[in-house]
Amino acid sequence: MFQSIFTQYRWEQVYASIYTKRDSDVRAALAKTHRTIEDFKALISPAAAPFLEEMAQQSRALTQQRFGKTIQLYAPLYLSNECQNICTYCAFSMDNKIPRRTLNDAEILLEAQALKAMGYDHVLLVTGEAHKTVGVAYLQNAIRLLKPLFANISIEVQPLLQAEYELLISEGIYAVLVYQETYHREVYKDYHPKGKKSNFDFRLDTPDRLGKAGIHKIGLGALIGLEDWRVESFFTALHMQYLEETYWKTLYSISFPRLRPIYWEDGEDNRLLPNNFDMDNRALLQLICAYRLLNPTVELSLSTREQPLFRDHVIPLGITSLSAGSKTNPGGYAVDPQTLEQFEISDERSPQEMLERIEAHGYEAVWKNWEPIQATAEIPAASEYPI
Repeated sequence: MFQSIFTQYRWEQVYASIYTKRDSDVRAALAKTHRTIEDFKALISPAAAPFLEEMAQQSRALTQQRFGKTIQLYAPLYLSNECQNICTYCAFSMDNKIPRRTLNDAEILLEAQALKAMGYDHVLLVTGEAHKTVGVAYLQNAIRLLKPLFANISIEVQPLLQAEYELLISEGIYAVLVYQETYHREVYKDYHPKGKKSNFDFRLDTPDRLGKAGIHKIGLGALIGLEDWRVESFFTALHMQYLEETYWKTLYSISFPRLRPIYWEDGEDNRLLPNNFDMDNRALLQLICAYRLLNPTVELSLSTREQPLFRDHVIPLGITSLSAGSKTNPGGYAVDPQTLEQFEISDERSPQEMLERIEAHGYEAVWKNWEPIQATAEIPAASEYPI
């Protein structure tokens, strides 16, 4: 289990190790063809900032060598904003007095029709963490509805047991995204004071359960803005390396979710989500390149949290998948665009506009990974299901 490796490190010691790296450490890392986790520390350190251009060029070359000039396109499909956790940074947090909504069968199909009309064949199902409302049975049903329609179905939901993952894998899910949010054990409880999510160890063990269940791909990441991004990224990379060595048949992806502001109504108060540790665009580019230099085969994903100009800029520099036209609220594409978003997106361009930008860089947009047997199935009419 990753726990046995994780407990060998102390947050403060990792912090000191990263922030005392020198130019010579960065140059040594850049000169290598195979880099260690210690080299990764140097590449994410402040000392690496002046080497960003060289890092970007190497990242570009490695990405093209492994993935060609392609960008995978995907869309999130939010099924529910109900949640049983209190998370201090999330609009779906249980203590926020907002209207809650969980899509029924007809509404799921309406959302699917909207996404298919945009050209999508890769969909990411997202819910709040509400085991009773959007538990395994609900997810099973949603997957069965959507499996004939999409070539690739991934999920980002509450951590589950190994047997539950095995069940959903048998239903047809391809990947599971699970973010630790923060690897800082000592402050984790401050951000997650109530609910099952407050169990740091259970969440940390989730990728191990996924690997044992035989999932095709695991998505990792830390929520950038809670704690120091460099230390968080080190632990994410350490986690990824362990998983690749242990569950070598599984693919891996890294995401870069930077905290985005969300305003919601709570009586007469409008509150802004916290961002305790800021990260500018140059630092984010440095991190993207560092991951690529550490691991030429890992998939790197960037969401619509980021601004259009930045997303355009990083297309050739290491990113392999992008979302576009995203809605982060249940029913946001067709059913009820007015429900509360989990976070405010920054890039509001349509998939077609994103496609044009990708092609302008000389890249090809990939809408799906393979052609499933059910690919020719017609989309069931939403009217067949009661709303």
